[in-house]
Amino acid sequence: MKYRQSVSEFLKESKKGNIDYSDFYAYVAEQTEKNNKKFDFLVTMPDIDEKTIKTISKGNLKGLPITAKDAICTKGIQSSAGAEILKGYIPPFDATCISRIKKEGGIIIGKTAQDEFGFGTFCINTALNKAKNPNDISRSPGGSSGGSGIAAAALDFPHVSLGESTGGSISCPASFCGAVGLTPTYGRVSRYGLIDYANSLDKIGPIGKTTEDVATILSHIAGQDPMDSTSAPKKSEDYTKYINKDANLKGTNIAVPKEFFKDLDAKVEKNIRDGIAQLESLGANINEVSLKMTDYATAAYYMIATAEASTNLAKYSGMRYGQSEKIEDHFDEYFQKVRSKYFTEESKRRILLGTFARMEGYRDQYYLKAMKIRTLIIEEMNKVFKNNDAIVGPTMPIIAPKFTEIDKLSAIDIYTIDTLSIMPNLAGTPMLSIPCGTINNMPIGMQIISSHLNEGRIINIGSALENS
Repeated sequence: MKYRQSVSEFLKESKKGNIDYSDFYAYVAEQTEKNNKKFDFLVTMPDIDEKTIKTISKGNLKGLPITAKDAICTKGIQSSAGAEILKGYIPPFDATCISRIKKEGGIIIGKTAQDEFGFGTFCINTALNKAKNPNDISRSPGGSSGGSGIAAAALDFPHVSLGESTGGSISCPASFCGAVGLTPTYGRVSRYGLIDYANSLDKIGPIGKTTEDVATILSHIAGQDPMDSTSAPKKSEDYTKYINKDANLKGTNIAVPKEFFKDLDAKVEKNIRDGIAQLESLGANINEVSLKMTDYATAAYYMIATAEASTNLAKYSGMRYGQSEKIEDHFDEYFQKVRSKYFTEESKRRILLGTFARMEGYRDQYYLKAMKIRTLIIEEMNKVFKNNDAIVGPTMPIIAPKFTEIDKLSAIDIYTIDTLSIMPNLAGTPMLSIPCGTINNMPIGMQIISSHLNEGRIINIGSALENS
């Protein structure tokens, strides 16, 4: 098909004036609708009409279709964070990452399905969508940015999706769907316009078919933003310059933590070990290391993340934000009625857990102790980075599970599945998940982690593996 080229090929042709946008977007609409019927990955799909097409202007992303996670505010398009309590909310403004994409000529073609407010590993904690893995519709696409993972893997035209990660919500769907997911350093991409989960953890990043795809988008959404006080005081750069076309990793030191291979599916481990051997064959030096704080990461993460989430979700009380009901009772009973009706079971669980962690008498015992563990994780990872360019291991310990298998898991079982992606998210370091083999046609992800603000290194290593 004439539109099945890479993102870089499309952009070259677009800048030359060789794309018939009316024809292209007719194809985009047809393919998006077709795939959405199969996989239910879009919460909202705006009509890309001739008026919109005429707005396509000059820019480095001229005419490129982009989907965005439902938690990323997009002017004039419903942005509900996968939550029924926010269903119908249409922002009057764009998130910074969206405005930067539009400024470069990118076109937003849909908002993707997610777990409510990002609360989940499997994209099932939502009343809005029942998103399905594009490789096997009986399986989860991963969460919480499940819709973005599906869009990146399934849509057969040039396209990149914007996801958001708190504890691994870019890497997990990338791994389960067979896409490439780049989670940038905390603060590298502005959070302005993101419907938040946990302020000290949330990161917006791209999911695409190749490392070059995600590097292209990162180049345009990164950079300091005066609207976000937590954005890093660093200018963006052209991350595609780090693409390793020669597949040469000579002199690159890669750490492999032994703790990342505990409680791992044996077939997943074999594929990851094969991937590490491939990196070694490209010239990389492989060093086994220990990250002992891995065992404490999950508990620390859920204390910190839920404490912040319970605070952030307090505003959804049926008064100023979100759904409301007729006020008939005392305000306490009214708030209880609205929140009980419109929040999912998982949201309620995390609100209660986070509220408990912040209560007087428990804050020191749980929340502050979790923050100390977070500091120890950062220090331990930084020690590894003194002698190594990157840390490599499996993204997820399993392939995408069937929905019937998920039904049998407890909340604790589900939480511990995220352990490997939680480590770099707690530390705020950049990570890249790339496909690394399959098991029964289901993809496996390898994660490449580097030190703060070192996205170029993970792009270099990931693209070397792709091009080998």
